[in-house]
Amino acid sequence: MSAPARRAASYQDVLDSPPHVIAEVISGVLYQSPRPSAPHALAASALGEELGPPFKRGRGGPGGWMILDEPELHLGAEILVPDLAGWRRERMPEVSDIAYFEVTPDWVCEVSSASTRSRDRNEKRAIYQENKVAHLWFVDPEDQLIEVWELDGSTYRVVQTHVGNERVRLRPFEAIELDAAALWAR
Repeated sequence: MSAPARRAASYQDVLDSPPHVIAEVISGVLYQSPRPSAPHALAASALGEELGPPFKRGRGGPGGWMILDEPELHLGAEILVPDLAGWRRERMPEVSDIAYFEVTPDWVCEVSSASTRSRDRNEKRAIYQENKVAHLWFVDPEDQLIEVWELDGSTYRVVQTHVGNERVRLRPFEAIELDAAALWAR
């Protein structure tokens, strides 16, 4: 006798998840991840602080972006929650009142955690690629590493790698120097 077919996870499963987890549906499977560790949260927060004023608000930079922390993305049947995501204003001029976003971001950043690193770099990367997210960053606070991936046709390629504390210009935000040291400060 064969095992019963498993039901694909749905948005209701996300809504029914405990409030202290980040719930995602990837290939029909519900994943519930703990809230990020302090180094992870510090890196994600610092990155938002660095990019927000010049790109979201146009203070000291070109503006023209909507950058959000932990937005819930509904990309077809997939429900993902990256650490940060950004949309060019011409693609998303306004934010609606619903709790999730169906417009594919132009940029996504995943900050590495031991519990999600493999999923971020494999399953989620494949979904971002399939949905044509143009720019993907992987930030690793432990190794003080930033990898910048860009969509090159139908696949990603690594276009920049930065290790350490120096100031750096990273695509698509090369209009400013990013203070990488701020991401690792504790």
